[in-house]
Amino acid sequence: MTVSHDADVVTRPGRWLALAVLVLAVLLVAVDATVLGLATPFLTEDLKPSGTQLLWIGDAYSFVLAGLLVSMGSLGDRIGRKRILLIGATAFGAISVLNAYANSAELMIVARALLGVAGATLMPATLALIRNLFHDPRERSLAIGIWGAAASAGMAVGPIVGGVLLENFWWGSVFLINLPVMAVLVVVGAKLLPESRNPEPGPWDLVSVVLSMVGMIGVVYAIKEFAAHGFGWLAVAAGVVGVLALYGFVRRQRRLPIPLLDLRLFRSRGFSSAVLADLLTILGLSGLIFFLSQYLQLVQGRRPIEAGLAELPAAIGAVAAGLLAGRAARRFSVRAVVAGGLAAIGLALAALTTISTTTGYPLLGAALLVVGAGAGFSFTVTADVILTAVPKEQAGAASAVSETAYELGAALGIALLGSIVTGIYRGFPSPAGTPASAHESLGGAFEAAANLPPQAAAALLDAARESFANGIAIAAGVGAFVLLATAVAAWFLLRGQELNAGDEL
Repeated sequence: MTVSHDADVVTRPGRWLALAVLVLAVLLVAVDATVLGLATPFLTEDLKPSGTQLLWIGDAYSFVLAGLLVSMGSLGDRIGRKRILLIGATAFGAISVLNAYANSAELMIVARALLGVAGATLMPATLALIRNLFHDPRERSLAIGIWGAAASAGMAVGPIVGGVLLENFWWGSVFLINLPVMAVLVVVGAKLLPESRNPEPGPWDLVSVVLSMVGMIGVVYAIKEFAAHGFGWLAVAAGVVGVLALYGFVRRQRRLPIPLLDLRLFRSRGFSSAVLADLLTILGLSGLIFFLSQYLQLVQGRRPIEAGLAELPAAIGAVAAGLLAGRAARRFSVRAVVAGGLAAIGLALAALTTISTTTGYPLLGAALLVVGAGAGFSFTVTADVILTAVPKEQAGAASAVSETAYELGAALGIALLGSIVTGIYRGFPSPAGTPASAHESLGGAFEAAANLPPQAAAALLDAARESFANGIAIAAGVGAFVLLATAVAAWFLLRGQELNAGDEL
């Protein structure tokens, strides 16, 4: 028996108001994950990070988030999902101030990592609370669709919000916007959200928490370093430590009477397939998304608000598809909707392999619209499959696994595809006397050009822009291959999978 009866006492209007609070939380976390991309040129000018530091500023949040999601999801099952959500929201707001006023690249990396710790408490709790708020499967599908639309749209809305702020304030304002939103979330959530937890949770095993985080960060760091710099003993050591830690984590979970993560969840083909599809999808998308805002601003010369609005079609597609996904999956099939969505994203990325410094907006806008719609269909249905494949008392852990796949895919995507973009960019020919910083990042090239004669500066920027666009085109090709392969795999792995027609109480 679970404490899902806590949610049962909430009237139907109360459930939807509570959902609005949860959507606010997931929207903010999603916005925060992408708004940094638009602020990167301004941040680069102010903090002067190296190319590697710039990638770490983008990666640190996702790395820590991925490393702690399982632990925090399990903690929410134990101490209460509402409680951990409100604690995390408070911490998220406070640490946002540290991000806003970071005065060095090193402090910015640390601040992003700490924000990842706070963010890890939010995402699993929001999805787990939806499971306990909505017992009717069709209502739950709609609620998950709204949740998924907020998550997908937040990634696209982030650049728009950032563009408005950067037009009027300094780059730190993209973090300070978190404060009033989190204040509303805490005050309203404390009144509206019902508490739910596992009635027999067992202890929260700190050894498992450490093994999980060390394993995740070690493996991802190794992959990042191999992709960026090739073979190196530090990367090898980190990879070995990470693999051993994950191996120890799995063995410990099998031996504990009540594990931090019940590995039997993965025996469900639908659960495992949906998690894998999410991970590979985000891996294929995130590297491109991270650099797209820089492309729109520094290559095509758009103002921040223009760059943000240019990415709006992705939000429109994600919201529309997320709201229709549950109905489409019941009418056609889970595998048709998921595989179709992934294939659409893959084809849109394939179209972006033609990107250059002079690419017109019709191609970019159409590709973003298709990417948003494909993501809205796929992520909404896989979230529903993951959430309903497990008992209610493990909703937090299952949600955490889903979000771990999402964040791990984002970190790997930035590490692998981002390293492709960076590696190709660094090879561009430059005039004699060009400082090495120009080859570290596109923002660095603009700073270097400011100190060169006009003719040399123009030659430097033309070569840098062309090289950066070439890197994005190749990364888009790799992403397209990953997405199309994942679509084929999803078609076979999700065979026979259906959304629940009812929910056991």
